[in-house]
Amino acid sequence: MPESPIDPKLMTETRLPLAGLRVLDLTLARAGPTCVRHLADWGADVIRVEPPASTDGLGGPRDGFDSVNLHRNKRGLALDLKNPAGHAAFLKLAATADVLVENMRMQVKHRLKIAYDDLKALNPRLIYASISGFGQTGPYSKRGGVDQIAQGMGGLMSITGEKGRGPMRVGIPINDLTAGNLLALGIMMKLYDRERTGQGGYVHTSLLEAQVFMLDFQASRYLMDGEVAGQAGNDHPVNIPMGVFPTADKPINIAASSGKLWTNFCKAAGREDWLEVEEWKTLQGRSKDRARVNAAIAEVTRTRPSEWWIERLEEAGIPCGPVNDIRDVFDDPQVQHLEMAMPMRHRSRGDIRIVASPLNIEGLETGVYRDVPELGEHGAEILAEAGLSPDEIRDLKAKGALGGA
Repeated sequence: MPESPIDPKLMTETRLPLAGLRVLDLTLARAGPTCVRHLADWGADVIRVEPPASTDGLGGPRDGFDSVNLHRNKRGLALDLKNPAGHAAFLKLAATADVLVENMRMQVKHRLKIAYDDLKALNPRLIYASISGFGQTGPYSKRGGVDQIAQGMGGLMSITGEKGRGPMRVGIPINDLTAGNLLALGIMMKLYDRERTGQGGYVHTSLLEAQVFMLDFQASRYLMDGEVAGQAGNDHPVNIPMGVFPTADKPINIAASSGKLWTNFCKAAGREDWLEVEEWKTLQGRSKDRARVNAAIAEVTRTRPSEWWIERLEEAGIPCGPVNDIRDVFDDPQVQHLEMAMPMRHRSRGDIRIVASPLNIEGLETGVYRDVPELGEHGAEILAEAGLSPDEIRDLKAKGALGGA
């Protein structure tokens, strides 16, 4: 097996806030790995535990763009948890862990006897973290869930897209990503609590909970005022003007809904006469006459190119920006300044770029200090750290419980 071009010493020679934290990663697909990626990027010793015959869980190659982006900075262990010898070895490993993260169907971890109730007596300090489709209890708890199902059930598809066009999914797996982010936050909270109590515990969320949480003001509109939001396309549901407008070359977003911004926008557009239109003097009036307001603005904005408008509106203090495709995003000077395309040297793909951590901690710097592990790449060293002897490790291999190198 070729050696990883990443030097693990970089992790120990660089002070990272989660250094010394041991995490067992039993996650698949995207929501769980999103959570674990935060921990791995900031120095935790993440051990990815996979079945000996595992694929990457996403249906793509292990060195594909999805796997590399999700599973950097981990060590790899291929262990059959259904095999009694493999299960026994896992329990020894769990006894040494600070955190375990999983996103199996709710009942699977119980069937494998690796649920929180199976492990808490073994390791009272363990923080056990789960993501499910719909929650650990309740009428839907045994259902499998994926991002788009949660988008639909959680109301997002009913408010996304243009009015009358039918439900529309968001173009990224927003529930997977948000559930992963929220679980990472929950783990950090419980780690802080453990410092005071000495006790671990169970932290969990679900795709459905993440989606309902993200409905945000659209949810509170209904809960407090009984308003059921519908699709509004590129227009903001309540503020106007706030949306996408044409220019001579490419569309731009303009947000000028407050009284002051509306006044500044009319002046910048050379249409101070709009300030005298009675129906447009208030936000409520502009909202009621939304179609006419948007049409009038579009007639003006399409006469000049996008950069001209962005410069002019920025000078007037009006939030605005281009509508970029993905290539444009990574060509943008601010995105480049933020270094969101992080360089990495991959064992088979060579020099590549992946998405950087969006977190900034002054005085600390994360990066890629460990390549994506091959299946079971670090199995022997991980099990040795958990107290297994060389003979026990060889016995695991002989029994088919341990895969990889």
